[in-house]
Amino acid sequence: MTTRLLIIVDVQNDFCEGGALGVDGGGAVAERIAEFVREHGGDYDRILVSQDWHRGDTDNGGHFAVPPAAPDFVDTWPVHCVADTEGAALHPAIAAVEDRGEVVHKGHGVPSYSVLEGIVIGTGESVQALVPGCEIDVVGLAYDFCVRATALGSREAGASVRVLREMTAAVHPSGVAELEEELAAAGVEVVRTADRRDPAAGSREG
Repeated sequence: MTTRLLIIVDVQNDFCEGGALGVDGGGAVAERIAEFVREHGGDYDRILVSQDWHRGDTDNGGHFAVPPAAPDFVDTWPVHCVADTEGAALHPAIAAVEDRGEVVHKGHGVPSYSVLEGIVIGTGESVQALVPGCEIDVVGLAYDFCVRATALGSREAGASVRVLREMTAAVHPSGVAELEEELAAAGVEVVRTADRRDPAAGSREG
């Protein structure tokens, strides 16, 4: 039987409004995901909830811009999601449903976008090893960075992958059309939740 995964990507305080790298609409995305988990979490065999978990004593392999250099918001970023800080904590809406999933940490000392680079806390499993052959729905922040990398990486690893569109938001909204062309070319479906087939109803189209 095919394993069905929901991957909730980096819905942390620093990536929501008011955070060090707040994405417009991040808080609303968190609320939508939490509601979705309450209503549909039982459709999945596992729910993975990822957190950027950077070190505070290094630039994490060039991921943090070091003054006087300014972040370019493509490859270098302001300090964010330092392990065990409030900024790295899950948004309260996600924290409220955290017990429905398993936490994944990534990026401790290195740049890390894809959740496949993370480790499941408690079991020590590599996410990379979990995804081949799975049916995966990806949600979270940000659409054009960590959601993108997770979706493309999962597809490359042999999973069937969808992004649930209204449960994500982009750093650069002007680039979303191009992003979605890239996802489609890789075989990643982008769907609205209203159009989402119930995983329990059978295999997916495409």
